[in-house]
Amino acid sequence: MISPQHLKPYDSVLDTVGWTPLIRLARLGSGIRTPVYGKAEYVNPGGSVKDRIGVAIIEAAERRGDLRPGGTIVEGTSGNTGVGLAIAAALKGYRCVFTMPDKMSQEKVRLLKAFGADVVITPTAVPADHPDNYVMKAKQIAKETPGAILANQFYNDVNPEAHYATTGPEIWQQTDGRVTHLVAGAGTGGTVSGAGKYLKEKNPRIRIVAGDPVGSLYTHYHRSHALGDGHPYKVEGIGGDKIPTTIWFDWIDEFRQVSDRASLTMARRLAREEGILAGGSTGLNLTLALDVARELDDPEAMVVTILADTGERYLSKVFNDEWMQENQMLEAPRTTIEQLLERRPAGAPPLVSVTPAAAVRQALNLMSTWGVSQIPVVEDGGSVGGLIEATLMTRALAQPSLLDRPVREVMESPFPEIEASCNTDRLGAMLTRESPAALVRKDGKLIGIVSRYDVLQQLIGTR
Repeated sequence: MISPQHLKPYDSVLDTVGWTPLIRLARLGSGIRTPVYGKAEYVNPGGSVKDRIGVAIIEAAERRGDLRPGGTIVEGTSGNTGVGLAIAAALKGYRCVFTMPDKMSQEKVRLLKAFGADVVITPTAVPADHPDNYVMKAKQIAKETPGAILANQFYNDVNPEAHYATTGPEIWQQTDGRVTHLVAGAGTGGTVSGAGKYLKEKNPRIRIVAGDPVGSLYTHYHRSHALGDGHPYKVEGIGGDKIPTTIWFDWIDEFRQVSDRASLTMARRLAREEGILAGGSTGLNLTLALDVARELDDPEAMVVTILADTGERYLSKVFNDEWMQENQMLEAPRTTIEQLLERRPAGAPPLVSVTPAAAVRQALNLMSTWGVSQIPVVEDGGSVGGLIEATLMTRALAQPSLLDRPVREVMESPFPEIEASCNTDRLGAMLTRESPAALVRKDGKLIGIVSRYDVLQQLIGTR
């Protein structure tokens, strides 16, 4: 029987932040001897691990006297920190203004606005020191707004300290001190740094592994203490093009990079195999955690990773097949030519054809009856020629007596042939103006014909 939870009422929603469940990911970890556990930060009231730092940053500013009644909280955010700040601000009566890069999902923008925040969208592809960079823009707004503070999550030690005080102790207690590896992506670095420091103080043998998107500067900096060159990437909320002071490098054993494709497809697998809907940064965390577990190959070890936020914020991206395909993160579904034939309207014969001896009039009547523009000329089970409606009609109009002549006298070269089991992407190069259709064979027999029109209908989604 599951132990009862939340036995007493809370004074406010802020009291429900933290003490998130630790869940074994046994299906994704099937066949791996080292167990992998995920800390379910998506159950926080704001749906992410950033709820932990939102209230902590605000209360620290209040204690310092920097934030007073009626004040404004400004921050550059990928969305989740903004939600954590906005929830606390809603209860405490502060105004919020957030800047966000334009690569962030619309769900995040709308969510921040739902809590009453103002959102300023900035371009993603600008340098870290550019005035239009989302962090630089937030600094400008904070400076120009009376009574405003900058939450400054990338350079505010309250961020990792909040995880040192909460996330680390929770993991230690929930695993009875058996955790051997913590794997977490670094955005501000607060989670992996703060929780990592706490765990290493409890047991110096625990290894802290930070995940990083390909394109971020963190991994190269950790290895060489030089910035190197970065480039844009799709995973939201982690990695960066600058080095925050909230990454406590001394408490992190190694950084490893993971590709966008691996991260986003793992997030989709997590939903379908474990029933947990989380975002792309969680996919990165989990990809890396499973790699670490395979390398350890030790049932006595224990890998803990962070399930950073809810996947409901990425329905238009990570969980949208079209978006994934457009961004080369997911292969388009492959359709065989036989499947394309099966999608045709019912009622028409699989293959409309004529013999060489049939009259041209008969061929045109068949085209009109069945609504086809090309028919093969077939003899003894094989194609010996082809008829194209436009060409045939032009000739018949110019020479009406042609209608009563056999098609062998007017037929063109046979249409090309292709096996039914082939994918439809093979058709593009075969179908031309001169040869607008292809015959389909299966088990040595002609079973149908596909045209350029059929392929176009598939591409635009009507077949």
